[in-house]
Amino acid sequence: MVYLDKSHADRERFICIYPAYMNSKKTIAEGRRIPIEKAVENPTFGEIRDVCAAAGLIVAVENKLYPREWNRDVQFRGRIRVQLKNEDGSFCLEQFPTRKSVMLYVAEMIPKLKTRTQKAGGGDQNAQPGEGGKKNKKKKKK
Repeated sequence: MVYLDKSHADRERFICIYPAYMNSKKTIAEGRRIPIEKAVENPTFGEIRDVCAAAGLIVAVENKLYPREWNRDVQFRGRIRVQLKNEDGSFCLEQFPTRKSVMLYVAEMIPKLKTRTQKAGGGDQNAQPGEGGKKNKKKKKK
């Protein structure tokens, strides 16, 4: 109850979300906090930040590592803080009353991001038009 004397608008009162909370590759023991059917494969802090900001939430990013994360790579770094309540104690957005509601929404929206949809269909985009029908042309001798 250390934070009772602080305002809801203080960054320290924002909820924390780590990418591991929504990672379908993690078990509950490894830190996943939502059902695996709703989880996303390897979400990044940038994707979580983008989805929360697009929803109208106030977001802060911190360069922290999830304590249960054994891999110290840069892609697993990042903690997102999200403001749920205004200074007077009312919810910022009525659709997000809890931490879990935010996590479920983010996990639902990440697969719809442009970066995710382009990666899925990116195999055919590398082929350049007109390159498939090239023939070996020899120089004519005069």
